[in-house]
This record gives sequence, structure tokens and C-alpha cells, in this order.
Amino acid sequence: MESSIFPHPRLCRDDGAMERVECVVVGAGVVGLALARHLALLGREVLVLEAEDRIGTGISSRNSEVIHAGIYYPADSLKARLCVAGNRALYAFCEAHGVDYRRCGKLIVATDDSQVEALRQLRVRAQVNGVDLQWLEAEEARALEPRLHCTAALLSPSTGIVDSHGLMRALRMEAETHGATVVLKSPVRRGRAVSGGLELEVGGGEPMTLQAARVFNAAGLGAIPLAHAFEGARRSSLPPLPRAFAKGNYFSLAGAAPFARLVYPVPPLGALGVHLTLDLAGQARFGPDVEWVDREDYDVDPRRAEGFYAEVRKYWPELPEGALQPAYAGIRPKLHGAGEAMPDFLIQREDTHGLPGLVNLLGIESPGLTACLALAEEVAR
Repeated sequence: MESSIFPHPRLCRDDGAMERVECVVVGAGVVGLALARHLALLGREVLVLEAEDRIGTGISSRNSEVIHAGIYYPADSLKARLCVAGNRALYAFCEAHGVDYRRCGKLIVATDDSQVEALRQLRVRAQVNGVDLQWLEAEEARALEPRLHCTAALLSPSTGIVDSHGLMRALRMEAETHGATVVLKSPVRRGRAVSGGLELEVGGGEPMTLQAARVFNAAGLGAIPLAHAFEGARRSSLPPLPRAFAKGNYFSLAGAAPFARLVYPVPPLGALGVHLTLDLAGQARFGPDVEWVDREDYDVDPRRAEGFYAEVRKYWPELPEGALQPAYAGIRPKLHGAGEAMPDFLIQREDTHGLPGLVNLLGIESPGLTACLALAEEVAR
């Protein structure tokens, strides 16, 4: 579709003044587009404002493209509940809308005896969350993946991979088919409460104002700064502005993929470990690691491959020297710092921050892609 640039003709009256909009979604990543689609299907008037010149150029295009099962998250958390529901919804959406995906399955592996108990605990957590996992002894795992080294493994049959760009295109198309408007190159700078809703300052050098009854802040890495940019919000309720960014680097494998399934190690604190994922063309890639940086930086330092070789060889000892090539990097919108446990998704409403009509979606990292449809339903409700 053609890119739209603010101001959009739909938003201007004959006298040049801005119209009032019922719902504004800030951010055209996978979560923002899923939310816009859901609101449009409910019959709401929806405007999506995206700062970049394309949809999904941030977090949504810099991840593993994995459809998660809901294994890792504490019982009754938003992440657990929305990931499990989102997994089912996402497969159904992809099937109905022709989005490429593959239900390839995943193995979570203990690579020495000291990790077996952690693997058992992970299985219990998954069962509480309603996720079906199969326990495999080492021989059973190697029967599935002969090149795999492990002492035990969990098989997740509902884990898969998806074309994230195809998914976002399908979400946008259905949203627009039901009346939503996506406007690009339209950064939201700040906002304030006005009678009956919120007033937004939108655009670059000569910003324009726009009034909305409801604003959904789904701006990804920009969500916390935008939350702070709303005049009158309770600062004590907001996460602090990030001082460091959790960068994740990926390396691709030169040559054929060694496994038909995704392979994940037993997760360390605050991450899922350096795992092997596949794209829909069958190319293997490894990552992400966690590199704390002081600014947004998407360059992959080839020297970081040394640490990747050490981690990957724990479950694939045959990884050849020189086989890893820098691929891409992403930044996670984390609400915590180095060495801290991962918190839940944070959905803030008026009773938290004090501004009527504003919903902040903060810390929507993994499994945000998997959960996007269920998250949209949760937020709209």
C-alpha cells in the first residue's frame, strides 16, 4: 500500500482545522496494528499514527519470528495467559489470511545433569499455563534430531515460526478494510488532557494538533518516553526513562541447518539463552544474546561470535569454526535492568497514570508478537 504522510486528507475539515478522532493508536508495529484491527472490527473509528515511513520497522521486524507456546511465564501473568491464547489465535489468523507460517516445534534442552531439575520445573510451569510439553530422554531427543547433544529435553509441538512482515501486512489490510486509517511519518510528540479526551501534538518541524477520545500508546521502544510526554500524568506511576538498552544480536549459519526444529537451552535469568531458530526458507540463525548499550545501535559486532560459538556448542558440538556470520540486531523494550528477572507486560489505564482515555502498553517484549491478537482483545476490553 502507498504510504500516507501527515496531515492525512481524512483528518482535515474544509476550513483546515483538525477533526476529532475516536481512537488513536500510536505505533504501527505488530501490536499496534493488531489493536487497530480489533478496534476497527468493533466498529470504532481508528487512526494509527506511525513515526517511520513504513509499518513495523522497529521491534516487530527485529526478532526471532517465533510463535511461542507460553512455557516460560509465571502462572496467571499477562504474558502466560495472552501467549497461550495468542498462539491459538495467531495460527488461525495466519491460516485464514494466507500468512506464511510453520508449526515446526521446539526442543528445550538440558546440556548437562545440573540442568535437568530446571527442565523439570519448566515443564511444571508450562503445564500450569496449559501448554502441552513432551519429556524426552537423551536418546529420544536424538532420534528426532541426531546432531543434538543433550541429557534431556522438552518437546513443544505448538511452537512455530511466522513471516512477521506478512503478518503485519495482513493486520493492516484488515484494519483498513474495516475503516481504520494508517498514517506514516507522523510522530506523536506530546499530549495533554482536554475536555472529553486527549490532545496530541503530531508531526515534525511544524507539528499539528489532533484530539482523540482514546489514545493507545503502543509505540514500542518509544512507549515509555511518550508516556512521560503526556502533561499531567503521574510520574510516580511510570517506569523511568531507559538509561540502557537491551540489545540482542543474531548470527546466521553458513550452510544447511543442522536441525528441523528450533532448539533452546534451559533459560538463564532474564533471557531465553542463545537459541537456534529457523526462517521459513530453512536458514538457521542463532541469538539473541543480551548486550546492554547506552543508545539504540543495530550494528552487529563480529567479535561477539566468539561467545556464540561457546553457547551453541553446548547443544551442537559440531558447529564448524567460521560458520557464524553477523545477521541483524534488535532492541528489547524492557522494564528491568541487567541481571533482573523479567517483569510482566504493563498495561496502564487512567486509574494508574491519571489521564482519562489514555492506555499505555509498556514493556511489550517477547512474547508480544505471539500474543498480539490476544493482547489487542485484552486492551480493547
